[in-house]
Amino acid sequence: MRGLPRRSVRRIRVKVGSPLQLLLLACSFALAGYAGVRLLADDWFQVALWFVGAALVHDLVLLPLYAVADRAVVGSLGAAGHRGWALYVRVPAALSGLLLLVWFPLISGRVADHYASATGLSGEGFLARWLLITAVLFGGSALLLVLRLRRATKRRPPAAH
Repeated sequence: MRGLPRRSVRRIRVKVGSPLQLLLLACSFALAGYAGVRLLADDWFQVALWFVGAALVHDLVLLPLYAVADRAVVGSLGAAGHRGWALYVRVPAALSGLLLLVWFPLISGRVADHYASATGLSGEGFLARWLLITAVLFGGSALLLVLRLRRATKRRPPAAH
């Protein structure tokens, strides 16, 4: 890129990214391709059916549910004059929801016996752990909000009397 003018190099970097980003993107595509080939080699129809079902459940059931929940949170915080605080609810709720989605069979206790027979580990306690992780996520988010508010009040100039 030494022969190119700086302006052209800057345009390429803005549109494409750094060489490290390109390398990471190429590696991620290679890994996804490898995983796709391995996954589809055995029973491609069941995998395709699972993907279609997951997309439909997400788009028709889960998306409306968490959109309504998000609007309720933003609306209630907006009515109180603290709309900017919504992020401190969204992030822990999203992480907790993702954990629930991934570990739901074990959290619900439906497959605890099967899990124990397959792994030799106890399938009990996943609900308690998920609740604890959720409490820590919301507690950490509340702590960050309190620290942010304290820092904002320290920067505020004193009121003139």
